[in-house]
Amino acid sequence: MGMLQTMRWFGPHDPVSLMDIRQAGCTGVVTALHQIPVGDVWTIAEIEKRKQLIEADNERYVPLHWAVVESLPVHEDIKKGRPTRDQYIENYRQSLRNLAACGITTVCYNFMPVLDWSRTNLSYEMPDGSLALRFVWEDFAVFDLCILKRPGAEADYEPAVIEAARSKFSQMTPERITELSNIVLLGLPGSEEAFTLSTFQGLLDEYATINDRTLRDNLYHFIREVAPVAESVGINLCIHPDDPPRPLLGLPRIVSTEADLAELMAACDTTANGITFCTGSLGIRPDNDLPGIVRRFGSRIHFIHLRTTKRERSDDSGNPLNFHEADHLAGDVDMYAVIKEIVLEQNRRAQTGVGVTSIPMRPDHGHQMLDDLHKKTYPGYSAIGRLRGLAELRGLELGITRALEDQIISQS
Repeated sequence: MGMLQTMRWFGPHDPVSLMDIRQAGCTGVVTALHQIPVGDVWTIAEIEKRKQLIEADNERYVPLHWAVVESLPVHEDIKKGRPTRDQYIENYRQSLRNLAACGITTVCYNFMPVLDWSRTNLSYEMPDGSLALRFVWEDFAVFDLCILKRPGAEADYEPAVIEAARSKFSQMTPERITELSNIVLLGLPGSEEAFTLSTFQGLLDEYATINDRTLRDNLYHFIREVAPVAESVGINLCIHPDDPPRPLLGLPRIVSTEADLAELMAACDTTANGITFCTGSLGIRPDNDLPGIVRRFGSRIHFIHLRTTKRERSDDSGNPLNFHEADHLAGDVDMYAVIKEIVLEQNRRAQTGVGVTSIPMRPDHGHQMLDDLHKKTYPGYSAIGRLRGLAELRGLELGITRALEDQIISQS
């Protein structure tokens, strides 16, 4: 049995409908209750309401089910280690109990401070005319140094980058300045509302005394508090890596490398403390061995995002500076090697009877293309680009599965 094919759905206002997701060949839906304020309890009533929307046409069409929560957000007070975190952690535990009571057992979350993800261009034109997401370090420096004017920002950039950013800013139109600012300040997934500059700087200021070690300790405290409850009710938690996997805006990033994942897994050594294996985020860094991560942490991978990026430029340490979202089978991720290891992990689970044998997977992001070029969609989440990606990934998985089966037959 192959990976459970899913797509992300942002709820009733998502321009990509549940029927679109069904016709793409998915049976699983990845969604969240974005309307509930971060830190509040997800009630059984609200969870069931979303489930009913997803399952409304199941008697007539191919059934859909709510396969994964992405995301159950972690309140900023937990990330900062404030005294109020205890109540927010208890609320989180109660939300997990309620989700389990409704039959939902995979919960993705992240621990990125302030912003979930960062890009500088949401409509980068590819050679075929489709549009992709892109990150350019120099443009990010323009925002940080010249638009936000973050105190002490100069320390995070090389002199050549500072000079180039200031030169570029001097030639930008007011419209381009506003556009770049709005792109960087986009809020959480599922929302098209951006922070204001003053509000955003205030949020950054609250992390002034929180370094890499402190943020890690706060993460490990959180997971040690919630994982036992998740385990007791049958839920697998899975953390999403940093996107992009490097420090930004003076904020530490602590889930960027295999070493980061190993430290987190060791901090709470239970299967309920798991990984969202995002090849797009982890694959930006050339020092992350993606097939090796699957081999070494396969039992802790509960959810998979398959996409790839193309590194355009890196610094002397290999940290990504510029990259864009590539076609799902192109870019810098060896998708064949990755999916082969995933198939082998699923086979191991089937043989041992330990773990979910069909790991939920979604084609992450997708180029805006064809009719979707004329529609307004969530960045990276148009229908046709993801449909193309899913079709390619589905075919690759099938080919790998059949080749492994033929190999076993030939050896018997």
